Amino acid sequence: MLHSIETRSLTKSFGDVTAVNDISFTVDNGEIFGFLGPNGAGKSTTMMILTTLLKPTSGNAVICGYDVMTNPKKVRENIGYVQQESTVDEYLTGRENLLLQAKLNHIPKKEINKRIDEVLQLIELSEKQDMTVVTYSGGMRKRLDIAGGLLHRPKVLFLDEPTVGLDIQTRRKIWKYIKKIHTEFEMTIFLSTHYMEEADQLCDRIGIIDGGKIQVIDSPENMKNAMGNEVISIILENDKNFDSFIVELKKIEFVKKINKDGSKITLFASNGTEVIPNVFQISAKQNIKITSISLTQPTLDDVFVSFTGHEIRDNDAGFNRKREHAKMKRLRA
Repeated sequence: MLHSIETRSLTKSFGDVTAVNDISFTVDNGEIFGFLGPNGAGKSTTMMILTTLLKPTSGNAVICGYDVMTNPKKVRENIGYVQQESTVDEYLTGRENLLLQAKLNHIPKKEINKRIDEVLQLIELSEKQDMTVVTYSGGMRKRLDIAGGLLHRPKVLFLDEPTVGLDIQTRRKIWKYIKKIHTEFEMTIFLSTHYMEEADQLCDRIGIIDGGKIQVIDSPENMKNAMGNEVISIILENDKNFDSFIVELKKIEFVKKINKDGSKITLFASNGTEVIPNVFQISAKQNIKITSISLTQPTLDDVFVSFTGHEIRDNDAGFNRKREHAKMKRLRA
């Protein structure tokens, strides 16, 4: 078996809203694969289908050789799932939380203490194991959540927005633990995130998902290289119709792709220093005022904009995610 995860035409609708729209992808054994997109894009819905918590409207998914619809019990035996919201009991100690998880996962009694000791050491919480979780920081709670997902030694670990709400320093510490888990357990990890740097740092491959559809799947490096060597960001004085300006920009040698978002135009080019003088010549001929222009190396933000036409906006995402979760709750009610 080459793939830990395989989906074919997976679709999930809530009434007249399609949250996951005909997506197909595979995740190789031992790979760290990420879904990158705003909340409400379909990431959590897909993950809930893959972890047997939701039934797809159509299509199918296979995890470790088992179909999520016809053999959900075997799927659950082979996976670990760490939700975005913490599930630890803050009035229990760290060790008591793991003991509860061990019993829920039917781990043999003679193995429980050994496995708890192992995961506590892995996430560096051995010295804090007898303290109640209410005293833990946000990062410590997330590490304890991840430890609970590892106790039964799953073949595939699902991490839904593993660092959301954490400060950047704590976020990077969680990345370190995820990499450590991946190396020591040689497991497949599927994570969702809307943090560009997180996807870039952790993932072997990324699927950019927006509006329930996968826009592209590739390695972060290949995605950035495909954009061109450089990114030219142009801010114009106002947001009027610049169609003729863009038509002329497309004629410039070395320009590979152009995106427009309001008064901002982004050019992906292979030789930025030669492109910029041409941009000014065209703007002067068309009497278009450029407020600012910058030249940078391509990032995953640029890749996301290139494929979706917009940036990840957290304010919009929060509303979409609440709406998506409300629909899921109604469905399960």
